[in-house]
Amino acid sequence: MGERELFIGRQPILDRKQRIVGFELLFRAGDHQHADITDYLQACASVINEALTEFGMQGLLGRHKGYINMVTPLLMSESVELLPREQVVIELIESVPLYDQDVVQRCQELKAKGFTLALDDHCFDAGLESFYPLVDVIKIDVLNKGRDDLRQVVESFSRWSVTLVAEKVETEEQFQTCRDLGFDLFQGYYFARPVVLRKNSLEPGEAIILKLIKQVLADDDISHIEETFRRHPNLTYNLLRLVNSVGVGVRQKISSVRHAITVLGREQLLRWLQLAIYASRDVRGSQNPLLEIAAMRGRLMELLEQGRAGNTPGLQADSAFMAGVLSLLDVLFRVPMTELAEGLNLSDEIHLALLDRKGELGTLLALVERLEQYDFSSASDLVQKLGISNERLLAAEVEAIKWSSRLIE
Repeated sequence: MGERELFIGRQPILDRKQRIVGFELLFRAGDHQHADITDYLQACASVINEALTEFGMQGLLGRHKGYINMVTPLLMSESVELLPREQVVIELIESVPLYDQDVVQRCQELKAKGFTLALDDHCFDAGLESFYPLVDVIKIDVLNKGRDDLRQVVESFSRWSVTLVAEKVETEEQFQTCRDLGFDLFQGYYFARPVVLRKNSLEPGEAIILKLIKQVLADDDISHIEETFRRHPNLTYNLLRLVNSVGVGVRQKISSVRHAITVLGREQLLRWLQLAIYASRDVRGSQNPLLEIAAMRGRLMELLEQGRAGNTPGLQADSAFMAGVLSLLDVLFRVPMTELAEGLNLSDEIHLALLDRKGELGTLLALVERLEQYDFSSASDLVQKLGISNERLLAAEVEAIKWSSRLIE
């Protein structure tokens, strides 16, 4: 891949039950936050090339669908047909001339070959009524649209069997409005943004998980940890199911808490406890999107810390994983992070990272957050500050995506 500074962007797409069903994929050079059309063509081509040759589409998406931006020259080329049609959605950006007969014919060909077509940031156009039957998905920028405008959008496309995606959803309220009006899918990290915090009491299961985390961190006797589990059979079942589903490289299934501690060790048990918090929060269980994002953050931070020159492997990498996984607890519980961090008796470095994004772990956490937000310019600065090579970052991102995807399968 040479010396290019290339970043992977993945923005989640959720269904009406707020489960992740896909990602929009974006590759962008660190010094081109807003690229011109020539750069955009190269970026679109990079998505296909990197996804197929460097990483593998399965590695970037796991079990999810991948939405890939397409400019006209790339749409008309044979390269697009290399993509796995069962896993990708070809997303035509606004600059693609939909009235052009060559474009129409090309879309007909791709549709006949089994590809899924989407229109990005689209506004209803009565002159395209003959084109809409070719389209499976239509993305609508909802950021600056009122409720009446959105209702009209939904009504305009109701004659066609299309999936409507609300794009640039930034708040829970926007999600609720768009869902009520009839949108099918929702794109953005709105579900991972801190909301107006209110003093919520923790559910019993969540309080017990936090207690167990404290016990493991304090190196409490195994009998005490087992006793905590025995008093909560449902928690024991959910935790063991989570551990067994991941596999973690052991040949035998984990059958008890003591077995889990013996085979996995306390460090691994601590990891699953951290992840179990997200799975226990609501009826979605392991389909809670915060679980996948938190797992991705933790694993990516761990891999990057392991690969940094001069670092002692082990303890610091474990701390990086913990900081990443715990970084969304305030969003999950709607409780200030200061309160949650104090209750867990975390190390000073993790505490500083979670509260202020300071220190080495804080900088790592800031980096993974910038990647989530498509803020590649800031990510480039942080990569240089941390002394991480671009090749190492890309490899770590792909490995973290694979790991977090397996977690929820």
